[in-house]
Amino acid sequence: MTPDDGSEWAAFAPPAFKPDTALPVIQRALRDLKLGPRSGGLAFDLRGKPVVTLDPGETAIEAKLCRRLQLTPEWDRFTIDSAGAQRKWLDELKKRLARWEHED
Repeated sequence: MTPDDGSEWAAFAPPAFKPDTALPVIQRALRDLKLGPRSGGLAFDLRGKPVVTLDPGETAIEAKLCRRLQLTPEWDRFTIDSAGAQRKWLDELKKRLARWEHED
């Protein structure tokens, strides 16, 4: 049985986000999605068109995701600062890849 005020659960916080350990996981997921690495693995493309750029910082990863598959794309910016934000960003990328596959 748990207390009604939730004080027992206050001690259980999620672990701090570590960009240096999350970056290889993201890079592996991008390669698994058949995206080709460029620029030392901080940018990825699909069929020669840029799709993703990553900029790791001390507390977060700044990611840019193209809106449409073009040679000179417009970018949407995302800040990946937690495991939940990482999953949400990868889900958004998968949706866009599926949409681009149907557009071709």
